[in-house]
Amino acid sequence: MPAVDPRLLVGPETLDDAAVLSVSDDLAVCFSADFITPVVDDPGLWGQIAAANSLSDIYAMGAQPLAALNLVCWPDCLPLETLQEILGGGARAAAEAGCLLVGGHTVQDNEPKYGLAVIGTVRPERILRNRGARPGDLLYLTKPLGTGILSTAIKAGLASPDEAKAAAATMAMLNRSAAETAIAAGARALTDVTGFGLAGHLSEMLGPAGTLGADLDVEALPWLPGVERHMQMGLIPAGTYRNRDAYAERVRLSHAARDGCEMLLYDPQTSGGLLVAMAPEAAERFQQEAFQNGVKAVRVGVFNETGLIDVRP
Repeated sequence: MPAVDPRLLVGPETLDDAAVLSVSDDLAVCFSADFITPVVDDPGLWGQIAAANSLSDIYAMGAQPLAALNLVCWPDCLPLETLQEILGGGARAAAEAGCLLVGGHTVQDNEPKYGLAVIGTVRPERILRNRGARPGDLLYLTKPLGTGILSTAIKAGLASPDEAKAAAATMAMLNRSAAETAIAAGARALTDVTGFGLAGHLSEMLGPAGTLGADLDVEALPWLPGVERHMQMGLIPAGTYRNRDAYAERVRLSHAARDGCEMLLYDPQTSGGLLVAMAPEAAERFQQEAFQNGVKAVRVGVFNETGLIDVRP
């Protein structure tokens, strides 16, 4: 049942990135938890990616991470030295975020998993939710797509060193600068692209079917290197098909778009970029400040009133 306590400012009703609880008139606490299975071979790099993925939910609410707990599932057959490397990678990401790592919890499991439970702080009037966009607002994406496909290629030993390096670099990058730039420019809505893929998280921004829609420019979508080649080879993660089953009814593709990028729309991302809804009058400022801050924000569409995601070349 939906919570009725007035202290809960953001709950589960809209599938937002994190919950937000009011502490006082000028302070709210934002909290979330996430963990993932390995996506790269290097333990320390995996730890950094997993932590960045967890921290992203806090940034996507317009909040600043404050403290975190390690969440670990660990098989007895793996050496503890490997776990230490993973935790070291997580600590590096937390330190970059200015977030204190204050402990955690470990359980035995057959498959290793790692992530963080994170709390952050935000002023109540500055909370950014996944809904709030208006028709005519511009849609931006701050990281390239394709980490699910490339992770599958890495596990199969088919990704080139350059492809694997590019995927790891984007997954390890915090969404801190992107969120701060979007907030400063006056973003109306914000969410990150993770397990539900671009189509899934954009659908959440649109709200119930028949309300807000979006025109998506397929030619503007940023892809990681090697993604097209691996898609053509059939290296599609199972989560992509689950996402397509869940969200395809909200997506209307032209024939050209269907042939070129349909699977990319549903590819589950790890530590993906932010989707930003920006008023047209604020777009130039956002683009300038994003460039100055090293954020590769790409305009990929515009919100409308069709109730659908229209994907066109």
